[in-house]
Amino acid sequence: MAHTHQHEHQHQPEQQHQHDHDHADIDWAEMAPLLEGEAELYTPLYARAMAWLAEQVTGPGLVVDAGSGPGVLAGLLADAFPSARVVAADGAAPLLERARARAGRDGYADRFDTLAGELPQVLDGLDYPADLLWASRSLHHLGDQRAALAAFAGHLAPGGTLAILEGGLPVRFLPRDLGFGRPGLQARLDAAHEETFARMRESLPGSVAVAEDWPALLTAAGLKHTGTRSFLLDLPAPLPDAARAHVAASLTRLRAMAGDTGLDAGDRAVLDRLLDPDDAASVHRRADLFLLTAHTVYTAVRAD
Repeated sequence: MAHTHQHEHQHQPEQQHQHDHDHADIDWAEMAPLLEGEAELYTPLYARAMAWLAEQVTGPGLVVDAGSGPGVLAGLLADAFPSARVVAADGAAPLLERARARAGRDGYADRFDTLAGELPQVLDGLDYPADLLWASRSLHHLGDQRAALAAFAGHLAPGGTLAILEGGLPVRFLPRDLGFGRPGLQARLDAAHEETFARMRESLPGSVAVAEDWPALLTAAGLKHTGTRSFLLDLPAPLPDAARAHVAASLTRLRAMAGDTGLDAGDRAVLDRLLDPDDAASVHRRADLFLLTAHTVYTAVRAD
């Protein structure tokens, strides 16, 4: 059950990854560099989230990244909690191989392990309960989110913390008026994404519709909600090359899906111009490209 996060998670390569990652035909070895690059680009946001968690969770023995993907965030957890054992759990074995390699390069392999399998069942392989369980945009890929939260809670030690990253604000990287086409393209891309996301949720095995009131859902899982905080990523124009490449990859994936998302012919033509490296108005060349988004983290504690 891989995220980036992401997704992911709602920046677009993560978005596409999340919508597809339950399918068996994904080539995770091919996807891994994209997922790593995206997570590394968002590292300033994630690092602030980890610092906030470190203020709440002191001296954890076991930290679990549930839906770790290639392990970029697991590495940030290892940095934030330098005395903790960190376990990355994910359904994609090639991504876990990348996570282990990262742990070796960055010097925390002696306190790092992986678990391969689908959430939440894979967590049954933990040797002992977690003091911190982190789930970044992996929960919404489980059909019954309420049951999944209860399962996550069941793998916490007494006094342990569950931290979930879900929601926030959609990414923005285009000006409202591009100078061609109909203004407001990004808002229409957001609407198309919401439709795609709804279809993804409906197609999950055992899918259960639920109001996404995360504090209430955490309480229903037997936990005490302890905090909610959003973290901003603000990369102003002009974007560095890595961020520009991220935006181009996002739009490339959106263009590939455009026929299925209700975008009209005019918007598809605008996407074609934005992706043409020879066009001065493309994302490869325009100076007004930026990246702005926010992710929200919710924390809750097992009181017993």
